[in-house]
Amino acid sequence: MVHHLNNNKQFMVLNAILAFAVIIVVVIFVYMSLRLQREREGQRYFAETYTFTLEKGFEGDSLSLFVNDSLITSLRAGNSPFTVQVGRFAEQSALMIVDNATDYVSVFELSDKGGTYRFEKADGEVKQLEQ
Repeated sequence: MVHHLNNNKQFMVLNAILAFAVIIVVVIFVYMSLRLQREREGQRYFAETYTFTLEKGFEGDSLSLFVNDSLITSLRAGNSPFTVQVGRFAEQSALMIVDNATDYVSVFELSDKGGTYRFEKADGEVKQLEQ
């Protein structure tokens, strides 16, 4: 008995195997691309810095300075202006000045470009001075 090759059947099986291989390669490249993008976002570095100066009205107050949810410093303000410099570490930032005696919180939005911010306290309220 002569066994003839079925060329159409072989062609269809070969096409199915190649299609399956292409799908696997596409899935692998998409996975690698997403993983590389996630790692790149995690290593983001910001060069900008913020400089905060507490000028008038803070004498003798117990204060805490926060940028976003990170404590920058906790201090008892003296007579002279107090200055602290902080590097930017997030996409968007806000400064919170907390009066530890009264738990009064003053919140100030910070620029994405960094900068110098000056503050004074008058009538129990913290105000940002012009730059």
